[in-house]
Amino acid sequence: MPESSPQLEYARLIKSQRVGFLGTLRDGSPTVSMVPYAETHDLSSFLIHISGLAQHTQDITHSSRVGLMIAEPDDGSRNPQTLARASIKGNAVIVPRNSSNYAELADLYIKNFPDSAMTFSLGDFELYRIEAKSARFVAGFGKIFNFGPVDFLEAAAIHAKSHS
Repeated sequence: MPESSPQLEYARLIKSQRVGFLGTLRDGSPTVSMVPYAETHDLSSFLIHISGLAQHTQDITHSSRVGLMIAEPDDGSRNPQTLARASIKGNAVIVPRNSSNYAELADLYIKNFPDSAMTFSLGDFELYRIEAKSARFVAGFGKIFNFGPVDFLEAAAIHAKSHS
């Protein structure tokens, strides 16, 4: 893949941001909220650590289907239509505290958000994994790509290779 492949640009966007916008369904209508996230190494999933008191968490318990928007920030210097962005569709599933990979995933999240370590000891917070099913990646005006699971793995591999 060339240095400027869409997969590499996607990986760079995902890894350069820390906050996304989570779309859930509430009473049959979409609701969007801001959530910090950590991506898994293979870019196939996103981790969010959320309180059971939050509306988006309650929404997820009714329907695990979610959307996650990750976008390049708008600093006002250019046309916002040229900003890179990814709209990811997936399912949010709780990571059970007794699962074999819970500690690894929790550490990955805490590495991105050290201040969140305290919330892992609170009973109302749970770690969720958003399992990405597809993504619509806009790399700039008119540069639009549809990605699936194979593309996420390829993006992660290309990104890792470009940093080795």
